Amino acid sequence: MYFISTRGGDEKVSAPEAIVKGIADNGGLFVPETFPQVTEEDLLEMLKMDYAERAAFIMGKFLDEYDYGELLSECKRAYSKFEHDVAPVICMDGGPYVLELYHGPTCAFKDVALQILPYLLRRGAQLCGIQDDLMILAATSGDTGKAALEGFKNIPGMKICVFYPSEGISRMQKIQMCTTEGNNIDVIGVQGDFDDCQKTVKTLFADEETNEQLKERGVRLSSANSINFGRLCPQIVYYFSAYLDLVTGERLGLGEEMDFVVPTGNFGNVLAGYYAKLMGLPIRRLHCASNSNNVITEFLQRGEYNAERELVRTTSPAMDILISSNVERLLFEATGRDGVKVAEYMRELKETGKYKVSDKERGYIQLTFDGGYANEDECVEAMYNLFVRTSYTMDTHTGCGMKVLDDWHDNNRKDTTVQVLICTANPYKFPQDVLYAVTGNDVKDSFKGIKRLHAATAMPVPKALSSLKDKPILYDMVISPEDAAGVVVEFADGKAHGGVDIGENE
Repeated sequence: MYFISTRGGDEKVSAPEAIVKGIADNGGLFVPETFPQVTEEDLLEMLKMDYAERAAFIMGKFLDEYDYGELLSECKRAYSKFEHDVAPVICMDGGPYVLELYHGPTCAFKDVALQILPYLLRRGAQLCGIQDDLMILAATSGDTGKAALEGFKNIPGMKICVFYPSEGISRMQKIQMCTTEGNNIDVIGVQGDFDDCQKTVKTLFADEETNEQLKERGVRLSSANSINFGRLCPQIVYYFSAYLDLVTGERLGLGEEMDFVVPTGNFGNVLAGYYAKLMGLPIRRLHCASNSNNVITEFLQRGEYNAERELVRTTSPAMDILISSNVERLLFEATGRDGVKVAEYMRELKETGKYKVSDKERGYIQLTFDGGYANEDECVEAMYNLFVRTSYTMDTHTGCGMKVLDDWHDNNRKDTTVQVLICTANPYKFPQDVLYAVTGNDVKDSFKGIKRLHAATAMPVPKALSSLKDKPILYDMVISPEDAAGVVVEFADGKAHGGVDIGENE
């Protein structure tokens, strides 16, 4: 299978090349030249499979250059690290269906992709004949950073550098990242918000001088964000798996349509669901949930993307984003795969902070997508109401999704379509905020918050979080975006920026 750029041009690359490069030469995002189809016979076959087998089956349709047996083996290895089922669908009395995606090593949905991405990159580099080390750059709004660090740490031939907004993530997320041990990692705070981090990473990819300096050191850049198709591809799988589990549980008939409600910031999670639909999964609608930074909501309703506003810092920091990169991939399909037009929209966004699609394009998008949002009070209320009704505890991002789902039901009372709310993070990643939502109690310390939340809910505390209390902080540098290039080159020379000398990546 070949991949092309959302911004047009003649570049056409294989799956290994798309995954290793991360971004197209013209700054666009790689998309499949065509979407492989999953038939009803395929779905029947997948009913018998476990999650790892389903993952290899779906990803293998895009990754035909990879050996299938090896891909299956690596999927089994990656998903054996999850504490429970990888992506269980919870059917609770008096509540919604919930797809829990937080049972991996770092307690967030990013683990589903970032436990398999190191293999896809490493093997992709081999298939491309690349001898250089790969340096993974990741901008994070909280969860991608730790999941990427956990996936890539100590892997020979790879380095990983994570940029996070110094004041824009939760205390627990920061502790998770800055206590990570490994001989090939660097964790850097950036003055600004996630959009500044994301812009910094994209600038580094396009910076010829920085890339030349890295080349002299035998290093080339790649990405772990959802701009990389290798990050996006594994996320398609859990939409198929959730559907199949509902069929197996006799909650859904094979071929019957369903909806997903998806908390979304950078638009990668929900785009994976859209790609599943393009492959033939019977998805009727994708309901996008935002917080007070409701750029996506307005775009889906009005067709105008307007990032010219002040970012609001919320208790759902992974959605504190104004420029959602993966919308570009949706635009590519909505414009009839017109790369020139997409490039023009992206130019307008860069220069003016906004763009507006045509009525035809907006209509295409609204056939599948709708959006809603929750402010802070509405998120708390939705979390509290569900907890009182069902004793189910959810994180703040999923709380925004719960509000959007409640609104849909209020406005469409006769709608009986099966709907699944995607649960993106373990509640203990945001202990103080979740504790406040379900009990009204307010504590300052994250670990006291964990203790009291456990007392209130009896929900098991993941070892990955409870063990952080006594770990030392290893990375504490904060830089301006302008200093990022120098930091990356220093890292290529073997210097991490928390007072830790990592030496060479043997």
